[in-house]
Amino acid sequence: MAYYKNNRELTVFKEMSSFRIQSAVLSDSGNYFCSTKGKLMFSDQSSNIVKIRVQELFQHPVLTASDFQPIEGGPVSLTCETRLSPQRLYVQLRFCFFRENQVLGSCWSSSPELQIPAMWSDDTGSYWCKAETVTPRVRKQSLQSQIHVRRIPISNVSLETRAPGGQVTEGQRLILLCSVAGGTGNVTFSWYREATGTSLGKKTQHSLSAELEILAVKESDAGKYYCQADNGHEPIQSEVVNISVRIPVSCPVLTLRAPRPQAVVGDLLTLHCEAQRGSSPIQYWFYHENVTLGNSSAPSGGGASFNISLTAEHSGNYSCEADNGLGAHRSEAVPISISGPDGYRRDLTTATVLGGLFGVLGFIAVALLLYCLFHKISGESYATSEPRGTSRLNPQASTHSSPIPDMEELQPVYANVGSVDVDVVYSQVWSIQQPEDSANIRTFLENKDSQVIYSSVKK
Repeated sequence: MAYYKNNRELTVFKEMSSFRIQSAVLSDSGNYFCSTKGKLMFSDQSSNIVKIRVQELFQHPVLTASDFQPIEGGPVSLTCETRLSPQRLYVQLRFCFFRENQVLGSCWSSSPELQIPAMWSDDTGSYWCKAETVTPRVRKQSLQSQIHVRRIPISNVSLETRAPGGQVTEGQRLILLCSVAGGTGNVTFSWYREATGTSLGKKTQHSLSAELEILAVKESDAGKYYCQADNGHEPIQSEVVNISVRIPVSCPVLTLRAPRPQAVVGDLLTLHCEAQRGSSPIQYWFYHENVTLGNSSAPSGGGASFNISLTAEHSGNYSCEADNGLGAHRSEAVPISISGPDGYRRDLTTATVLGGLFGVLGFIAVALLLYCLFHKISGESYATSEPRGTSRLNPQASTHSSPIPDMEELQPVYANVGSVDVDVVYSQVWSIQQPEDSANIRTFLENKDSQVIYSSVKK
């Protein structure tokens, strides 16, 4: 027995047998018949012709996309479309999606759709899908479809700063935010300092903004900055942003200025407070024993002064405080003692009197020295012209000269030199020794002309 399809022999059996097609496909459609062959002539017999048409269980799938030219970064939905035969609507199908030769997502899902959240330029390529029945196994695949992802150039690049409190302060954190208004794909962000032109950092990511962080800002970080963004077309630069770094005030130094080393009541005392570092404007406060005296501002930085007229109660410790809104700092205490007006006048009078007295005494001493020197010379010349043997003295006086025979003959001799109107009298004095025997009053005078001592006495 033989079986035929479209007059072509399919198979031959040596006995009566059936012909089975295990899994019919569309190509199995045709005209079928069978025949028998015997050993006797005219024993061959053929059956009638049966026309068989194999229907599709489901149609060949077709891949569709929500957008075959999506903008980079946008989502795309893929669908594997097919249709079951009306006689086999109960058959279950499962699907799998491919890009080139790579499986997308989890293969063989019961859903004919696949959601792609974002398409990038690297996702451009050929896409297709497969559909199959669970049992019996019938698998079909779609034709390939081309998807081209479009990239949008960068536009409107901007740079802004983010700092605690809205102001850039030395020692604190600073963030430089570079952003774009439009553009797709991987964007490369770069930050630059205008003065040097060197790159401070670079980041590449799928976003429209990126941050560069400076952990601790220094005073030298002040200046102009800009950023660039590029997604493969051409770099776009932002406008230049000027960054000013505010400096907290340092510990101030207080200086007290008075008209004299020892301040007295009524003096004008100037308190000068100055912080060596700190951004302007700086407000200074002045204190006496922690009690506020007043304040003064330095709009352009530097120091400030405060004046007070001293009273007796102003003795004590003074201090000042500097603040520019970034934290206040106080100086070390500076003490001052104030003298009363009576003490100052007494000291001034004493100094004046002593100065005058020393001046007068000095003048008198010089005059006496010159006067005595002149009269000494004149007296010596007069004394040498007198006869020494005739010199006599009062017994109560004493001097030394040549021996004389008689005590009664000794009389004082005054050798006054110069004008008789002066208050000084010069006398030449001899000293005699009276013996016990008054009958023989004799003595010898020792000549003392080699040494003459002058002394001033009152009349």
